[in-house]
Amino acid sequence: MNFLKPLGATGLQVSALGLGTVKFGRNSGVKYPTAFDLPDDNAVRNLLAIARELRINVLDTAPAYGSSEQRIGQLLTNRHDWVLVSKVGEEFDGTHSLFDFSATHTRASIERSLQRLRTDVLDLVLIHSNGDDEKILQHSDCVQTLRDLQQQGLVRAIGMSVKTEIGGVLAAELLDAVMVTYNLQQQDQVAVAKAHALGKGILVKKGLMSGHVQATTSDTTQDLVSQSMEMVLGNAAIHTMIVGTLNAAHLRRNVELALAALAKQS
Repeated sequence: MNFLKPLGATGLQVSALGLGTVKFGRNSGVKYPTAFDLPDDNAVRNLLAIARELRINVLDTAPAYGSSEQRIGQLLTNRHDWVLVSKVGEEFDGTHSLFDFSATHTRASIERSLQRLRTDVLDLVLIHSNGDDEKILQHSDCVQTLRDLQQQGLVRAIGMSVKTEIGGVLAAELLDAVMVTYNLQQQDQVAVAKAHALGKGILVKKGLMSGHVQATTSDTTQDLVSQSMEMVLGNAAIHTMIVGTLNAAHLRRNVELALAALAKQS
């Protein structure tokens, strides 16, 4: 059983569970089952410390996650212990999402993320799709601009958080990594199979259905979370599953269930 895996051919080692950080900086226009207040700085510091104690090393953020990037930059210690994943393409104005995949915006977004996260390199940058995966990949300047930034050493690896299965296949062909939806209700299996065949990095989003699996009660919840972990992490092709939480007990329990799922796989 190995909690750390190589993320395809990127050279990055990632934990089986990554910490999603939407809730660090945004609580409006989100699809979680219950409302929540943004955590204070001490709560974020504590959660980050617990994550590292549990051997989680992946932090997933984005410009569209409100103040998430800024807060991580301010509160994160031991930067080189972490794999920082951010995104380009989507902005959130407090009410609506806005999308821009131009070369100018892509470059400016990366430069801003570097400043906010207080780092000189982003480990992985994902294109934050608006649903037009193929159009973005084939007819925008986003991919080439990210490759240029990669060559300049500002980005280690590039990928896409896709919204269509065909987009996942195309992203696997063109990029270093792909983030797909994979849960009890939806599995982008074709994209995962393609990425695996090509030796690309595979990240999973919405593995617990944006918290809806955990919104049910007690024993049912535990069973569904266990089933979700076993389905996702039981697939040896998948490298990391991004799960967001502000609850330290949930984080510890998620890691316990992830380790159990990995033990069954091995």
